[in-house]
Amino acid sequence: MKRYLVLLFSLLIFLQSCAQVETPISSKTVVLDTILYRYTPPTELIKGADISWVTEMEKAGISFYNAQGVKKDCFILMKELGFNTIRLRVWVNPKDGYCNLSDLLVKAKRAKAIGLKLLIDFHYSDSWADPGKQFMPEEWKGKTISELETKIYDHTFEVLNTLKANNIVPEFVQIGNETNDGMMWDVGRASTNMDTFAKFIEAGYRATKKIDVSIGVIVHISNGYDKKLFNWIFDGLKKYKTRYDIIGMSLYPDAKNWLSLNQLCIENIVELNVKFNKPTLLCEIGFNYNDPENGKMFVEDLKNRIIKLSKKQAFGLMYWEPQAYNWKNYSLGSFDNTGKPTKILDPFLN
Repeated sequence: MKRYLVLLFSLLIFLQSCAQVETPISSKTVVLDTILYRYTPPTELIKGADISWVTEMEKAGISFYNAQGVKKDCFILMKELGFNTIRLRVWVNPKDGYCNLSDLLVKAKRAKAIGLKLLIDFHYSDSWADPGKQFMPEEWKGKTISELETKIYDHTFEVLNTLKANNIVPEFVQIGNETNDGMMWDVGRASTNMDTFAKFIEAGYRATKKIDVSIGVIVHISNGYDKKLFNWIFDGLKKYKTRYDIIGMSLYPDAKNWLSLNQLCIENIVELNVKFNKPTLLCEIGFNYNDPENGKMFVEDLKNRIIKLSKKQAFGLMYWEPQAYNWKNYSLGSFDNTGKPTKILDPFLN
């Protein structure tokens, strides 16, 4: 009798473990796991640059130069400027092909070839996703919530699995971009469907951890100084037991408010860490390239404030499209009109 009880107990343990195994990507239904993966922040300061425009700029004939006017490959130049991480966005089916999976792979290979870390920024859209627009991919329209969860899972898995097949495993993955009011509107709009938004974040989290459990999963919100916004979003995700590893922020101040916004941003980081026990990464920062004096002070002050925190509170900052000059009327890069970096980027050198 004792022998049968032991066998029965062993069978129950086996069945329970099987229930936590996710179905493969080809399955119509993604089985929920319940594992809360432990995330350890990096020990070094993450100094990142989002240069997703680079291949499009190169195709348009734009070149990049160091301070001495020597023409440089953009990725090598970023490393020479002190960056150790590259952030790359990915869209589902963009009309012009830029920022699709193929374009992403080209850029990811260039980053990894020179030893740079990677953050992959999933927009879950065919084009820009930001606080003012979170448009669902055209081919995903009309799907049920369950079908959309699977779409998010499959898309995330496909992109990351393609990178992995090329010996590239990113250090960080962003599930959505500046999702102040959720993603993939109107279905995933947080103000009306927080539970659905939470499901979408979960789907991306599961797919990412299926690739590699060490990848840090980020939920990214803009306006890092806005305490009310961050508490609302992350309280909502907590209510639905949503899993993620890192709180992502954006911060784009100007000459008049950078000091006060830096202070509010750091206060927000500290308070959110106490409340949610998650570290923060400044996924996007930017400043007007025509004001390099204030821009340098902004970046230096923010970096020094982050360094004073523990890595469990915050561990880095990333400049958005610093190499952009004379390009699409974007003025918050950090290169001058001759294609050379301004002093805004000096704080990244050390």
